[in-house]
Parts: sequence; C-alpha cells; structure tokens
Amino acid sequence: MKVLIVGSGGREHALAWKISQSPHVTHIFVAPGNGGTETENNIINIDIKASDIKGLLDFAKSNEVDITIVGPEDPLVKGITNRFEKENLMCFGPTKEAAQLEGSKEFMKVFLEKYSIPSAEYKAFTNAKEAIDYIKKKGCPIVIKADGLAAGKGVTIAKNINEAIEAIHDSMNSQIFGDAGKKVVIEEFLSGEEASFIVMTDGKTALPFASSQDHKARDDGDLGPNTGGMGAYSPAPIVDKEIHEKIMNTVIYPTIAGLEKEGLKYIGFLYAGLMIDKNKNLKVLEFNCRFGDPETQPIMMRLKSDLAQLCYDACRQSLQNSELEWDDRKSLGVVMASKGYPYEYESNQDIQNLPKSENDLKIFHAGTKIENGKLKSNGGRVLCVTALGSTVHSAQEKAYNAISKISWKDSYFRRDIGHRAINRED
Repeated sequence: MKVLIVGSGGREHALAWKISQSPHVTHIFVAPGNGGTETENNIINIDIKASDIKGLLDFAKSNEVDITIVGPEDPLVKGITNRFEKENLMCFGPTKEAAQLEGSKEFMKVFLEKYSIPSAEYKAFTNAKEAIDYIKKKGCPIVIKADGLAAGKGVTIAKNINEAIEAIHDSMNSQIFGDAGKKVVIEEFLSGEEASFIVMTDGKTALPFASSQDHKARDDGDLGPNTGGMGAYSPAPIVDKEIHEKIMNTVIYPTIAGLEKEGLKYIGFLYAGLMIDKNKNLKVLEFNCRFGDPETQPIMMRLKSDLAQLCYDACRQSLQNSELEWDDRKSLGVVMASKGYPYEYESNQDIQNLPKSENDLKIFHAGTKIENGKLKSNGGRVLCVTALGSTVHSAQEKAYNAISKISWKDSYFRRDIGHRAINRED
C-alpha cells in the first residue's frame, strides 16, 4: 500500500511514524513534511504544500497512491476530499461540506442545537457594535471565537469587558485572523475540566481513540495567551468509563447520525473538545475535523493497532468489526516552541543533541527543517518530546529529562504538562 500524508506538523510526523509500522505499507510520502519526517528511514518528503490540492492530486495519480490521509484542517475545508474522490482516489478525511463542523463555528453551533447535542449558549455577530452590546448585557467572563479557521488561536476567554472589547476589535476591525474573524461567535463561559475525545469514523461506525488532555495556554498554571497546544497526555483521568459512555451516547453517535441525515459525507477523524464539570455534565466546546495536535503524539505512542489498515477500511466503510488495541502505559508530550510564540519569534535557530528514539521515548518534529545537514527551527511549535511511563508522572519525568539534553537557545516550553493528572495520582 502506498500512503500519502498531507501536512507538515507534529501531527503528521506522528501519523507517518505510526503508519510506517504497518506490514501492509510499502511507501509513505509526506507533503510537505518537516525535518523529522525527512530523517525517518522509510518516509519520503514531497515538496508540495498542503494547500496545493491540484499538486497533491497530480502526485497521487502519477505515483499510484492507494490512500491519502489529510492531517490539517485547511485542505479539508477547501475540499481536498471532494477533488480526490472525483478522480476515484481514496482520501481519508471529510468532504468540504462536512468539514464545516470545524470551518465555521456558527455552522457547528447550529448543528449542535438542531441535534440536541449539549453545548454552551451562544450568539453569532457580523457587527462589532452589536457584539459589544451583547457582551455588556451578558457580562464576563465570556468567550469570543473567530467564526472561521484561525490555526487554533482564534479564541479569547475575556475576564472583563475591556478584554472582551479588545478581542472584538482585534478580530472584526483589525482582522488579525483575516476573513476568519469577520464573524464572531460569543459563548457563555463554562467551568470545569477540558478533555479531547477523538474517534475515527466511516460515516456509520465510530471507533474511539484513547482519551487525552491538551494544554492550550502558553504558560505554566494554564496562564497566558491561547496557543495551538503546549503539550498533552493520554489517557485523561477525567474521562472515566461513565464519562466515556456519556460522550459516545450524547455527542459522538448523535453527531454521526446527524451528519448522515444532513447528507454530509464524513469519513475521517472527528475530534470533540469537551468541558466536563464537577457533576460529570459535559458540553461540546468545539469540533475539529482532523486529529488534534499535540494530542496525536501521545495517542500514537500508545496505539498498537494498524492505523493504515484502519484508515483504508474506513474509506471502504467497513469499520464495523474493527477494534483499537492500546498500550496500557500512560503517555505525555511536551511541546518545545520558539521563544515568543504565539506572537513574533525567530526561526532558523540551530537545534542539537536530540536524544535518540527509544521504546518509551520519541521526539516528534513540527516546525523543523534540515539545512546543510543541520536541524533548524522553522516555526512556532517546533518539537513534541513524547514519552511513555507506568504513570503520567513517570512519563513526564522521561520527557523533561530528554528536553534537558537538547541544545537550542531560543526554546520555550511549559514545565507543568500533565499537572492535573499527576495531582490525581498523588
């Protein structure tokens, strides 16, 4: 089987690494890939951007690719699956129409409301003054979200009116998120603990992956600006058996049934970001139409099943007899970012002394490149140092021990990834 993976981040490195373990796979191409995928023995980087759908399509046809697996959301929202299927090529990812679940916050909220899936109270606005008037009426804390894709950075949790007004101006007037922020969705603030719940689906059957928990805030103690994610661990202790069943029954199954009823073809990964309160009530914060990053990295470390075969079976709508097998150990990944992220930062910095991969340690690359034989930083989030351990605490120790050996003067990372789970273990 020849597999093409679309994307250049840590998620794509982790997916490619896991797929390379399949006995059914002969070739793995990653477009465009990164410094990590370039140095894997059995993975080939292809110089085609994830946004170049025609280029990807031409490559898949000329190289007789059996299945294309799409990592990032942007090509999905732009219709890569529709284009591939029109040419009778297998593509693992939802259609453009179904990907609106992530592509438009308002579309998602309307869908959730229609199918009685629990979520926060909300209202959408295209007029800044009306949005500000609504915030003044509702009070703070309150959540302001850019309606469209903003690379995980379009969400502001405003603690007071001034912060909320600034977020509205930044999104709608200054347009720091481009067209994605011309419309905003304003939601009630929800208290509780967040969890990431990801399944793969063939449009009818849903196979749940191990639960995980992401750390969105940049700084220790879950403080500072929102980011694409500064680390994650799996499983998330908050998702016990009762919560797992509740998520499947009140969120996942109704969503898949609703998509089918709407005539929206959804084959791929479905990611529900959830808020779970102290009484075990849950609400959907967001849907993503792809695997999470950095959740992919610790989840792939624990997955023992053949991911390539599962994706192939999903595209043929034959997941009904499949199961996922897991390593019982805990997994934790710490993101190493460029200093200044998620704002201005310098790239092209030397990175040296990366520890070698072991059975319980893997360094997944995101914003890296190889230049003249040297590894250099090439983005905001650069590495995800991921480890396995009998406890979250032991996995955390292994990850931070590996980080201490890496030489990179402009690196930044949180020092408390996994703190909620570790507090439960103590």
